[in-house]
Amino acid sequence: MAHLNPLRRRSLLVAASAAVAAAAGCDVAKPQFKSIDITGADYARTLALTDQNGQPRTLADFKGKVTVVFFGYTQCPDVCPTTMAELAEVKRALGADGAKVQGIFVTVDPERDTPELLKAYMANFGADFVALRGTREQTKAAAKEFKVFFAKVPGKTEGSYTMDHTAGSYVFDTQGRVRLFTRYGSGSKALADDLKLLLAEA
Repeated sequence: MAHLNPLRRRSLLVAASAAVAAAAGCDVAKPQFKSIDITGADYARTLALTDQNGQPRTLADFKGKVTVVFFGYTQCPDVCPTTMAELAEVKRALGADGAKVQGIFVTVDPERDTPELLKAYMANFGADFVALRGTREQTKAAAKEFKVFFAKVPGKTEGSYTMDHTAGSYVFDTQGRVRLFTRYGSGSKALADDLKLLLAEA
């Protein structure tokens, strides 16, 4: 490049710099999620339980939609209703695209969360929300697959116990692949932004 005139040399340097920048841009092209990106995780891959209407359901049933899975229980005083209400709010905010988002609530308290109770609970958030329930053993297996913690905390009477549980949701893309873990308290705007990115990939 030494024999080139200064103007020509400068234009070549600018072109080379642009090429390097473009190549570097390829590395940062992946979506900038606000939630924790767990794309490619070797967990949260399977879920097979019965819904509030008695129908067996699996994750494959929801392919084509961005699916948000949350483990909780209907008598939860704060985390569970807040999480479900935020998802319902996000679905409304997305307008027509809200129909492409599926909310799934997995109970960690199958002893008290009967199908009838789950049906009534889901109605608070939206007609298309799905609640899943299994036996105690099935619930433990599902929680293990999702790396979800839950434990019964005794109350003053036998039936007044509470449940400690993981406060976060798993988000799957339209291909049924787990992509994100969103912590409780992140807010509806952060979730909406992440869901828009996943919907844009479809």
